[in-house]
Amino acid sequence: MPLPIFKLGLAAAAGYYFYNKYRRSQGGGSTTNASDPVDDIHLGSRPSTEEKLDAGVKETFPASDPVSVNATSETAYEKRKRLGH
Repeated sequence: MPLPIFKLGLAAAAGYYFYNKYRRSQGGGSTTNASDPVDDIHLGSRPSTEEKLDAGVKETFPASDPVSVNATSETAYEKRKRLGH
């Protein structure tokens, strides 16, 4: 009795193996890895609005969040430093 169950399991494993092999050979699907981090975003000391927008787009990719670029993105520390306090 155990031999037919073993043969059935072996046939199922072989079918699964060949199905995956066939599916990979079709070349379908995305070739990008969405989980790769985006860590090459560098802004200079006085970035333009265009550069800020580009950085905002890079930070949100590949998520579906909207791009958030504000003209008033200065922190309290940066404001104190700019005003010389």
